Amino acid sequence: MPGFFLRARKMPVPQVPLFSFDTPPGADLTDPAVDQICDDSPERARQWLFLSQLPGFGLRVRRRLAAHVPQLPDLLNLDSARHKAMGLPAEACEVLAAWRRDDAEHPALVALRVIESACERNGIGIVHWQSSAYPLPLRHIHNPPLLLYIRGDTNLLSRDQLAVIGSRHATRAGLDHARGFAAALGECNLLVSSGLALGIDGAAHAGALDAGHPTLAVIGSGLDKIYPRQHQRLGERVIANGLLVSEYPPGTQARPAHFPQRNRIISGLSRGVLVVEAGFKSGSLITARLASEQGRDVFAIPGSVHSPVARGCHQLIRQGATLVESVADILQELGGWWSEPTTPGASVQSAATEGLGAREIAVLEALGYDSQSTDVLGSSTGLSADQLMQSLLLLELQGLATAAPGGYVRIA
Repeated sequence: MPGFFLRARKMPVPQVPLFSFDTPPGADLTDPAVDQICDDSPERARQWLFLSQLPGFGLRVRRRLAAHVPQLPDLLNLDSARHKAMGLPAEACEVLAAWRRDDAEHPALVALRVIESACERNGIGIVHWQSSAYPLPLRHIHNPPLLLYIRGDTNLLSRDQLAVIGSRHATRAGLDHARGFAAALGECNLLVSSGLALGIDGAAHAGALDAGHPTLAVIGSGLDKIYPRQHQRLGERVIANGLLVSEYPPGTQARPAHFPQRNRIISGLSRGVLVVEAGFKSGSLITARLASEQGRDVFAIPGSVHSPVARGCHQLIRQGATLVESVADILQELGGWWSEPTTPGASVQSAATEGLGAREIAVLEALGYDSQSTDVLGSSTGLSADQLMQSLLLLELQGLATAAPGGYVRIA
């Protein structure tokens, strides 16, 4: 995988107009100009919803239009001649004309009502570009979404987030790391976000929720079509105790092309991205690259040199990502961006080992992160076979060790 200079995020960046759809990484994310464009009226929301479905209304077109209208919904007040003069595609001009003449039978207006009905039926809210709830960090990415569909606690969009991502084919150790880091990050007032995928994503969401913290999931389908199906219940937990987000209207099925688009939102919402496990071809590396381009911090957990799902993390570290062994490493890099926890929290490892007996601690210290046989462990600890197996069982129950081909490995 080619290098992409992760450390470039530390460079100073010149300011540009906030609403040009081209604000660079590092720009001021608390710009007061946001208040000047906010409009939370239902009519404005409907206009943005309509524009989000406009054919041929991609980033290049929107950038060109920014020189002609203060805000994109102002297009709806212009006639077809002006639209054509601005270089809008013919199909878009025809749809805009249908809006101006209020042609209720036009397919675009029918589709708009279908989306509105589905949102109302499924309890789906809309946060558009001019909403006061639109996340400030997301305004500054290269290609911000015109709007987001949401289910859950909208206030979470304003929380400092750290994305925890990784392989769908995670190891037991990786899943445990994702859970442990998510729980500890929640204790530090960081909202854990991810993509609800199998593997690391799901473990991160579950780890935050199980520890009593909210979590945010961005998916590549409509909010009424939770994907993957195996995470239907997890998605419902996210809605009840966090926030589910999508760029796609209800009724949209997940497609491969949606996931890179979803990934830019995951990284764009966050202050940083933690890659727990990733192979060379993992989609998590795409998210890490996007995060770097957006000026976000990139973190990676190292793994065994023999593990295929550690190679992507090692590559990121070679390219400048911050090597992470504990939550403290993340907090130190984030600096002033995170808020102090309300109650002091112990490290993941010290909290997990609390209450272990002397034999279990001895076995844990003897274990490595590469598989060790029971013969080797017995020799290094001096325990009998029965004592060793009992201690290993207790460590497994605590989530500190797990069986692996050839023996056991430490996972915390």
